[in-house]
Amino acid sequence: MQTKIVKILYTAKDYVSGQEISNRLGVSRQAVNKAVKVLRDKGFVISSVTNKGYLLESFPEQLCEEAVKCLLDTKLIGSKIIVLDSVTSTNDYLKKLAAKGAQAGTVVVSREQTAGKGRLGRIWQTKKDDGIALSILLRPQLSPNEIGGITPLAGLAVCRAINDFCKLDSRIKWPNDIIVGKKKIVGILTEMSTDFDRVEYIIPGIGINVGHTTFPDNIAYKATSILLETGRHIDKNKFLATVLNYLDDAMLQNNYTLGGQSAEDYQKLCASIGRQVSFCRGDRKISGMAVSVNDSGELEVMLSNGTVATVNSGEVTVQGIY
Repeated sequence: MQTKIVKILYTAKDYVSGQEISNRLGVSRQAVNKAVKVLRDKGFVISSVTNKGYLLESFPEQLCEEAVKCLLDTKLIGSKIIVLDSVTSTNDYLKKLAAKGAQAGTVVVSREQTAGKGRLGRIWQTKKDDGIALSILLRPQLSPNEIGGITPLAGLAVCRAINDFCKLDSRIKWPNDIIVGKKKIVGILTEMSTDFDRVEYIIPGIGINVGHTTFPDNIAYKATSILLETGRHIDKNKFLATVLNYLDDAMLQNNYTLGGQSAEDYQKLCASIGRQVSFCRGDRKISGMAVSVNDSGELEVMLSNGTVATVNSGEVTVQGIY
C-alpha cells in the first residue's frame, strides 16, 4: 500500500486528500494515515494541510523500494525490489534467492557492499551511500552458448542511463566497465547457473560509483564517480529507476541478445574500438587493434599479420585508458 500511496502523490503533483486516497485504494482513512507515517519515517517528505490533504515534496536521500517502484516503467525488471542497508555481495545474496525459486526480474540493491566481487577475483567495496550496488535476476530461455549478449546489453543500458540522467559522456570499456574520460565509473560482473544445456538463471551485478569523493590509492588513478564528474549529488532513487528502465528495455527489446541496432549502438559507445589493446593467450601477450564487437559479445582484434583474433574473456589492456 505504501508504494501505491507514493505513486498517487507523485503523479498528482499537488495535494491529495486522505479520503481520495482511501477511496482509490479501498482502505480506511486510518490505514492511510498510518502508511503516510511509515513513509515519513523512511525519509519521504510529505506535508499535510487540513482540508487539502497530502503533498509529496521529496524522496528519501537513501535508496528506498517505494520511491524506485513508483518511477518504474518496466515489464520485467523490478517486479520485486529488495533494498538492503548492507550486504557482503548483492550477487551472492540474489544467487541464494534464485536457488530457492525467486522470480525473474527480482532486483537486490544495497546501500553498502562489503565484499562485492569484481573480475578475476577482485573485491569491490563501497562505503554506505557512496555507491549503488545492484544485481538483477534473469531467467531467459537460452542455452549457455547464447548468453554472450547479456553483459554488453547491460553495459549499453547503464551507459545510456548515465548519459541521459547525469548528462555525462560515458563510454563502454569492453567487456564490462563504463568509463568517463579515462576513468572507471561502473563495473559489471555477470554470473550464471546452468542445468545441462539450459540456463537456469543469469545475474548481472552492477556497481556504480555515485557519491565517492576519494578512492584507495591503488585505484585512485583510474576511478571516478558521478559526483566527481558532475559536481553535484543526484537523486539516487530516480537514477536507479532510470537504470532499471533502460535495462528492462535493452534485455526485452533485444531478446537478451546483441545484434542489429543494439550491436550498432554498442559499437558507437565502445571506447575500446579503434585503440591498441593487449591480451594474453596462455603465456603469450598479444597486441593489436580492436576493430569491433561481434554479436556474441566477443572483442575482435586485428593483429599485425592481418588476421583477426576474437577475445571472449580475460583481462584486456586498452592503450590510453587502463
